[in-house]
Formats: sequence, C-alpha cells, structure tokens
Amino acid sequence: MYSLSRTRLFVVERIAFRMTLDYKASDASRSDAHISVTRTENSLAAQPTLLWHRIALGAILALAAFFTFFQININGYGNSYYAASVKSMLMSWHNFFFVSFDPGGFVSVDKPPLGLWIETLSAKIFGFSGFSLFLPQAVSGLLGVLIIYVLVRRWFGPIAGLISALVLALTPISLVMSRDNNQDMLLVLFLLLAAWCVILAAERGKLSWLLLCGVMLALAFNVKTLEAYLVVPAFGLLYLLSAPISWGKRILHLVLATLLMLVLSLSWLVAVDLTPASQRPYVGSSQDNSEISLALGYNGLQRLVGGIGGGGNRGVPSDTST
Repeated sequence: MYSLSRTRLFVVERIAFRMTLDYKASDASRSDAHISVTRTENSLAAQPTLLWHRIALGAILALAAFFTFFQININGYGNSYYAASVKSMLMSWHNFFFVSFDPGGFVSVDKPPLGLWIETLSAKIFGFSGFSLFLPQAVSGLLGVLIIYVLVRRWFGPIAGLISALVLALTPISLVMSRDNNQDMLLVLFLLLAAWCVILAAERGKLSWLLLCGVMLALAFNVKTLEAYLVVPAFGLLYLLSAPISWGKRILHLVLATLLMLVLSLSWLVAVDLTPASQRPYVGSSQDNSEISLALGYNGLQRLVGGIGGGGNRGVPSDTST
C-alpha cells in the first residue's frame, strides 16, 4: 500500500512538473510572439531616413509647388465673394474683426473669421491680388504634403510616407483647392496638425499634446465651423484606447481638452453675438443675426442633412436693406 501511494505521488508530481514546463514554454512563446509583432511594427518606423528618401521628398514637394504655383494668376481673384470681403476687411479694423462683406460694414461673410483673416494679412503684406489671396491656401497645401509624410513615416516607414505625400500632392481636388481662395486647404492643414498632436498624446499619455490637439481643432473650427469636428470622435477614441495611463486620467484629459477646444472654438462667435446689433454687421446667411445660429445651422447641421438654399448672404431681412 505504501509503495502504491509513493508511486501515485510520483506520477502526480511528474504530471504537475510537466504541466509547469508546458505552461512556461507556452507563456514564453506568447511573449516571443508579442515581442516579434512589436519588433515588426517598430522596425518599419525605425527604418533610417536615407539620402535618397530626402531627395525623393524634396522632389515631391517641388512637384507639388510647381503644380500649385504654375500660372496661378490665371484664376483671377478666385471666389469673388471672398475676394470682395478681403478688400473690405482691409479698410478698417471694424470690418476686419467682424469679417464684413461690404466696405460700409452692413453685412458679414457667412463664414468664421480665421481663414479670411489670414488672407487679409497676406493681401496687406503683398498687396491685394489674386496671388496674395491664393498664397495662404498654396502654402497650406504644401505643408500638408510634408506633414502627411511625417505622420505616415512614424509608423510605416519612409517608403510609405513618400507614397502618401505623392498621392496627396497629385490628388486633383487638393491641387485645385491649393490654387483658390476657398479655405479648404487651411482646414486640412489644421486637421493634420491635430492628428499629429493626438498621435503623440496617445503614444506618451501627455495632457499637453492633447490640449494642443484641442487648440488645432478650435483653429480648424474657426475656418470651416462644424466640418472640423467630424474627426473628433476618432481622435477621442484613439486616445481613450491607446494612452499608456489609467482610465481615470484618460477620461480627465479628454474632458479638459474638449473644454479647451469648445472655449476657443466659440469665443469669436460669442463675442460677435454679445456685440449690440447696431454696432456690427448683420450676420450674413442667418435668419436671426446670430453667429452661433449660423455655425450650428446653415454652416453646420444643414450641410450634413441637406436643405441648404442659395448661398452668399441669404437671410438678410428686407427691412434692413435701407
């Protein structure tokens, strides 16, 4: 009996020992697999930027610059509505701040101010011309090509970065908007900068980078209002799932960045709405003389669900035409 018990105990010990070895081997293989995947991901980003990569990037930027600036003056003044607004904004600080469409400050442009402010500064420096009106968008387009190379190279290596830059540089709609005074390329630039910031924030768990992302999104909002917010859910989800910090800190950081984004986004709109109507232009394309209403309605939800009529300065009451 004693011998049988010893035999059973020996068998159990051998089974337990074998299971321990198998578990350790399995755990080691899982760790090796994880390390292998991580190394594979990092190996792409860690690829050195060689001389020919830099030469290729320079050639792509030169190609983009050529297509952007070649005979750019044949487009005249571009969008005459925005061109007239810039000329009006050059006449006084009052017109500049309220983005007045007409020299008398009667009605404002139906867009937020930042894009037109930048075009006005360009016209002030280089003189009022088609070139000075197009220059901010042209520069934004070129910077966008460079930034998308940097963003893609960080995770997928220089070859993928070069392909991405070339695709953006040769995309017809990007070239067209880079040669115009519509502010779409400025919007793209701010959104690319916001993407860069949120990627760094998600990698490092740093509030400062997330706040800077909020600032970039607020600047984008002041170019094209709610269009800028279309990327916000994706950015928030990226940080929430990826930041190497506790869940509580992730949520707190997102709340703080969102609050900063909203405050900066709405500051000019609120300032205009708080100004007495007799001391500022009527808000073009609005039904109630409110910039917030314009941003959320005509320039916001109506562009997503439809129902936009006309353009320009629709909605100016007939009794204000005198």
